[in-house]
Amino acid sequence: MTHSQRSEFLPARPAMPALTRLAAACGAALAMAFAPAVFAQNAPAAGTTETASNTSRGPELNLQAGASTEVKQDTVRITLAVELEAADQATVGKRLSAALDDVVKRAKDAKGVEVRSGGYNVWPNSSSKGKITNWRGQGQIILESKDFEAASDLASKLGDKTAIANIQFLLSREAREAEERKLLTQAANAFRERALAASTAFGFKGYQLSKIDLSGGGEVPMPRMPAPMMMAKDSAEGAAGVPLEAGEVTVSVTVSGTIVLQ
Repeated sequence: MTHSQRSEFLPARPAMPALTRLAAACGAALAMAFAPAVFAQNAPAAGTTETASNTSRGPELNLQAGASTEVKQDTVRITLAVELEAADQATVGKRLSAALDDVVKRAKDAKGVEVRSGGYNVWPNSSSKGKITNWRGQGQIILESKDFEAASDLASKLGDKTAIANIQFLLSREAREAEERKLLTQAANAFRERALAASTAFGFKGYQLSKIDLSGGGEVPMPRMPAPMMMAKDSAEGAAGVPLEAGEVTVSVTVSGTIVLQ
């Protein structure tokens, strides 16, 4: 896992909307990072009677700083498909529903794997003359788990009745939020350092924080699409586990705000 920090000057623009959940979870850390209301490199001399309330307001400056890290995805989502055809729409729907129910019943006792229904579609097949020749249906069952081995074994167990349509790796919400809490302090420190550097560069002694916003995000890799697979002819052919290897995703936190130079 690698960490990086980034910061840059931005032209004045409307503040980005804050992430409510991130702001709530990280409020304490943010308060510590920006504890003083006024940041100054040189404190006012003793006996000075001048206060911020009676001094003229300095120029404003919009700044942004951030921190990011690469995190291993901790969740796998496997989409299994059941596909069949029949002479009429009603028969296809009935047979497809029965097949999906059977798959769910066989999968529900698996420990550590969430099983839920996915897409469901029934459509007609037509001849070159536009006449309906038969009907085809496809339904999906989704397996999701942080236990890659358990998910792989279950997908293989169900391989006699289903085919793997999609494999996708994800970063869970709790893992992302944990990383964002770590990154918040880094982003806040980067913002403070940049603000102090800016005040010095423009000939001011310090700055006052006027407005601040938080945002977070990350790159979302495209789902892994396996090669087309034929359904196994019997359960023995589907016994081998599906190899699963997750990648990394970028998690980032950005602190943007407005400071008043003093």
